[in-house]
Amino acid sequence: MDDLDSYRGWRRPGPRPPGGVAPDDGETLDFLCGHFRIFQYTKGHRYSTDDVLTAWYGTTHAPRVDRAADLGSGIGSVALISAWRLPGARFCTVEAQERSLALAKKSIRYNGLEDRFTLFHGDLRDASVLANEAPFDLVTGSPPYFPPGTATEARHPQAVPARIEVRGSVADYADAAARILAPGGLFAFVFPTAQLARVHEAVDAAHLALIRRRDIVFRDGDAPLITLFAASRAIDIPPTYRAFVEPPLTIRTRDGGVDPEYSAIRMSFGFPPGNVPA
Repeated sequence: MDDLDSYRGWRRPGPRPPGGVAPDDGETLDFLCGHFRIFQYTKGHRYSTDDVLTAWYGTTHAPRVDRAADLGSGIGSVALISAWRLPGARFCTVEAQERSLALAKKSIRYNGLEDRFTLFHGDLRDASVLANEAPFDLVTGSPPYFPPGTATEARHPQAVPARIEVRGSVADYADAAARILAPGGLFAFVFPTAQLARVHEAVDAAHLALIRRRDIVFRDGDAPLITLFAASRAIDIPPTYRAFVEPPLTIRTRDGGVDPEYSAIRMSFGFPPGNVPA
């Protein structure tokens, strides 16, 4: 890019944040979407394509969003991207780790979103945490993928709960979403494709119904690794409805370039076109 905000005829879209917050030692301040930035630990949990796609999927398919909630919000990446794409919506987030919550607060302040966000320090499995805030038109979540003992833990302790189910599983996320969804609301989340059976069990147990899902292929020709899901309250959906299975979304071509569809999706949340880095 010629500078941080433009590339040829493209200009970074969206509002310019007020800023005024600087990273501390061991932190970075990185572009997230448009002009929005996010504070992250250099060696801790950092936002991923999984987070970006979860926010994109939820904000794309929710019919109307005035109020949104993000479960297990971590450093706030999913909620911040959703807020950029839904400028009229208000957000509640729930996060158990104080250190992740502190980073999210810095990002919210940097991006000028304090009047649109209410952050809760608590466990998403605790029904009282959002009891006075529900219902929500959109609920998002990026649950940890692996039960304890089934995968290698991250080296940084702040990153462990983002990968390992130390404070709840996809079933707990589904239960929490079911408690707070508005009639006709949407629960958007991501989970490993290989664990599809766990998703169906979680959704059924929470009395939700899958509306649609889409596999994500990270390199053309490879098997999908993660899947995006959208669900609603089962009571709102006809019993005969069957989830729409979308064609897979490919992230990278075989030669390492950005897939044309994903390039267009990136632009929809303020990333530059093609292979140009954020």
